[in-house]
Amino acid sequence: MTASTVIAVCAVVIAGASLVVSVYEARAMRKHNRYSVRPLLELSMSFKAGDTAGLILGNYGLGPAAVTTSSLSFDGKLLGEFNESGVNEVRAVLSVRPSAVTLGGHPFLDTGYKRFLLSVQPYDPDQHREFYELIRHRLRVEIQYDSIYGGERFKVVHSPDPLS
Repeated sequence: MTASTVIAVCAVVIAGASLVVSVYEARAMRKHNRYSVRPLLELSMSFKAGDTAGLILGNYGLGPAAVTTSSLSFDGKLLGEFNESGVNEVRAVLSVRPSAVTLGGHPFLDTGYKRFLLSVQPYDPDQHREFYELIRHRLRVEIQYDSIYGGERFKVVHSPDPLS
C-alpha cells in the first residue's frame, strides 16, 4: 500500500464520518425546531365568587395550536364536536344560560391564548350551583391539536370528577 492510497482511504473515512455527524446534527436540529414551536393546550376550571367562572382553554406552549378535532359529551352521551349546536344542547338544560366560545372551523390558537369556553359572570356559588355541577361532574371535553408542523395528534381532555 502506497502513501497516497493510505491518504485516500483516510480522506474517505473522514468524509464518511463527517456525513454521519452532519445527518445526526440535521435530525437533532429538526427535532429542536419542532419542540421550539410546540403548543401545549390546557383545560382548567375557575370558580371565584364575584368573578368570571367556568371552563378555561389556554395555550401555554411556545407555538400556535391547530385544532383538528374536538368532542363534547354530556352525562356520558357524545354530542359531537365542541361547536354551537352541541354547546346549545348543554346550555338548554340549565336554568342560567352560560356564555360560550366554540371551536367550530378548526381554528389556530395563538401562544398565550386563554379564554373561557363556558362561563358565567359574576359567579355566585348559590345561584350558579347547577353550572358548577355541570362543569365538575357532567361535562367532558376533548380537543385534539397539532403544531404548525402537523401530524402530532396532541390531546387535552377535561373529564368529569366522580360525584362525591
